[in-house]
Amino acid sequence: MNHRTIDLKLQQQLELLRDAMDGEFFFSLSDRLMYATDASAYRELPLAVAYPRNKEDIKKLIRFARDHKTSLIPRTAGTSLAGQVVGHGIVVDVSKHMTRILEINKQEKWARVEPGVILDELNLVLKEHELFFGPETSTSNRCMMGGMLGNNACGAHSLVYGSTRDHTIEVSTILSDGNEAVFGPLSNKEFETKCHGDTLENQIYRNISGILNQPENREQIKKEYPDPEIKRRNTGYAIDLLLNTQPFKAEGELFNFSKILAGSEGTLAFTTEIKLNLVDLPPKHKALVCVHLESIEDALEANLIALKHKPVAIELMDKAILDLTKENIAQNKNRFFIQGDPGAILIIEFAAKNEQEIHEKAKFMENEMRNQNYGFHFPVVTSTDIPRVWALRKAGLGVLSNMKGDAKPVAVVEDAAVHPRVLPAYIKEFVEILKKYNKDCVYHAHIATGELHLRPILDLKNPDDVQLFHQIAKETAYLVKKYKGSLSGEHGDGRLRGEFIPIMIGEHNYQLLKDIKNTWDPDHIFNPGKIVDTPLMNTSLRYQPGQQTKEIETVFDFSNDLGILRAAEKCNGAGACRKTELVGGTMCPSYMATRDEKHSTRARANILREFLTHSAKKNPFDHQEIYEAMELCLSCKACKSECPSSVDVAKLKAEFLQHYYEEHGIPLRSRIIANIATINLLGSYLPVVYNFINQNPFLAKLNAGILGFSKKRKFPLLSSRRLEKWLVKNGQYASKEYPNGKVYLFNDEFTRFNDADIGIKTILLLNKLGYEVIIPKHLESARTFLSKGLLRKAKQIANKNVALLYGIVSDETPLVGIEPSAILTFRDEYPELVDNALKEESKILASYALMIDEFLEREMKAGNISKEAFTSDRRKIKLHGHCQQK
Repeated sequence: MNHRTIDLKLQQQLELLRDAMDGEFFFSLSDRLMYATDASAYRELPLAVAYPRNKEDIKKLIRFARDHKTSLIPRTAGTSLAGQVVGHGIVVDVSKHMTRILEINKQEKWARVEPGVILDELNLVLKEHELFFGPETSTSNRCMMGGMLGNNACGAHSLVYGSTRDHTIEVSTILSDGNEAVFGPLSNKEFETKCHGDTLENQIYRNISGILNQPENREQIKKEYPDPEIKRRNTGYAIDLLLNTQPFKAEGELFNFSKILAGSEGTLAFTTEIKLNLVDLPPKHKALVCVHLESIEDALEANLIALKHKPVAIELMDKAILDLTKENIAQNKNRFFIQGDPGAILIIEFAAKNEQEIHEKAKFMENEMRNQNYGFHFPVVTSTDIPRVWALRKAGLGVLSNMKGDAKPVAVVEDAAVHPRVLPAYIKEFVEILKKYNKDCVYHAHIATGELHLRPILDLKNPDDVQLFHQIAKETAYLVKKYKGSLSGEHGDGRLRGEFIPIMIGEHNYQLLKDIKNTWDPDHIFNPGKIVDTPLMNTSLRYQPGQQTKEIETVFDFSNDLGILRAAEKCNGAGACRKTELVGGTMCPSYMATRDEKHSTRARANILREFLTHSAKKNPFDHQEIYEAMELCLSCKACKSECPSSVDVAKLKAEFLQHYYEEHGIPLRSRIIANIATINLLGSYLPVVYNFINQNPFLAKLNAGILGFSKKRKFPLLSSRRLEKWLVKNGQYASKEYPNGKVYLFNDEFTRFNDADIGIKTILLLNKLGYEVIIPKHLESARTFLSKGLLRKAKQIANKNVALLYGIVSDETPLVGIEPSAILTFRDEYPELVDNALKEESKILASYALMIDEFLEREMKAGNISKEAFTSDRRKIKLHGHCQQK
């Protein structure tokens, strides 16, 4: 599997470290594989993974790294795009324990946080104080402040709020010698004092003083560093900014090392606390003008017009991304403002103290664009629809993985920033580079600040494209240099762009960066191989050049993804599954409960991909590591809709379990759950006895213990009568006329046995609304077999249900279901599960299968149900949405 083994001596040393830590420490192969990748193209197997609980744990890790000549890779959400958090050392994940908001000062507008605080969660708390942290990334619901500092993250509104560096007041760190140091603003006298002494901190200050006081260095920095007017600039360490502070520039700001710690990618020190500047909440009145354009070229020119009207943000989405959002369940709903088939859309946000001012700005801008023949549709989006548009834009990175095949839009030159006035010329030359190699590109994101995310479409399993990966990056670096730009605007250098820093800032300045790194971190403990001394950027990739994707036989039809392995490969590591319950959504409940990476959607996809790719076994699913990763997956299918890449882990898990059980047998508990409909059928002949057994405390606990259930769990009880028996006995509602025709009710196994009263009320409601209700002949839905991975049995049921119901159900007489997880099997699983001979029938049947709420909504829109049919009484109801319904 191309991994380093840990010998007995090293294992013993790692065990001692684990036992000494207050937090957790892991070095099993599966734990290491989960942290071998981030959201970039890279893969490096770490030595171990640590979840430090406090500063003392970090000091122990530093001491171990120094003594054993290994390294530490600081990590938060692991969403980096340039390989910043992959490496062969110990990954130090602060996202689980170091998550406290330590202090908020409303009067002085600052907050002190630990590095594992999530941006959206911080802003939720700050909202109560009418403040927020300005820089806002597209990953704001899971990115953390330590990562934002390390990458100097920006966001869509950087026109107004700049970057994380602009809002960092002070950084508390642990240095490579294990001592603590706080870096904040210093007066000239304080700076001079810091330069004297024998500590590592003193050496660090002396080093920068010597560098920035040297005339040749000053001249080279001013000459070679990017245009200072560029807002987004992350190339190397920001010593050009330090040169403009006191004591090196008399009228400059106070010297503050946090200027270079922002964007240093954890290569200089380990961050433990950050003091952040806060700003007032943005104006309440805002609107988006979503300008539809014919082409990227038109968008580049329209952007320059928009900038003149002082918007707070301008973002671009190109046709490729817009088309891919159609295939994502959640994002397809957010396309409400799109008309026709635009070649590009500019999302332009205006904010002001009143709505009139906003609409005036929007209208003036629209008129100017129309006069110059840019744009053909200018919808204005306001109020609660604004977050939906931004959600569509933020999903851009994730949906790119939905592009079918091995060729994907890759992060390689996606982060280059130039001044907006030269952006059209820069893009024109960039397109010529791609034309030379006959490659296409995806364009999106921060057009306002001159940083379009440009993603060439490459197949990094193909050796030729791996070489192009390097060649395009190199040629683009020279092009960005020509326009005095920054090769990284916000995503960082990492190991993706570090190789080209000498091109960007000159060899002289590059040697200064190496000098700084060697002073701060002489043993290269902190994240080596990033920014300086980086390996070749087209090595240690996630896929080996020339790697053939295995064809693996499956029960489910994965042909739409070109096989199960490519279905797992759709996960690009963006980490949308790592959001918590505080910021909304359903994905991923097991991660929300544990905050462990191993219980995230991303980890499950990574583990499955790794073992299926590298397994030498006849049955590639026969790995206990995959079983452990999948164990806490609830099969809620939230990932299918909420994951921007539409990674359906519930489907992957079911397929895995089928093959795993073929080697190891089916556990009793899984058999019981899968066959619950049969058990309930037998119990329904004597429901009183069945319910007594399950309600009796002693018997219920005894059964739970035997069957492997929690003794705290209550077993579902049976209804006193089965739904179909009630319908036979009671017939339809008293009225004999049904003006709206008939519907077929899917008598699912849960409603039928456990909640017959809900079924009865559904029938009565439909009768009252003018529908005849018929329960057709069918089997159970197979949901329980699907959730426990017994796919071959589920396939038999699906085949029979399709055969029984196709030809009966139609658009006029749909199949209506009460239990979402049951009726949705017809739409979600059956078309990919049934025999080939039944596929077309299954797809047609799926289009006629509706949840009860969908059916009622459809009929109301069609005018078949009027509002007068319902009471005008106001009532409070409790609504708990089904996970698979969401």
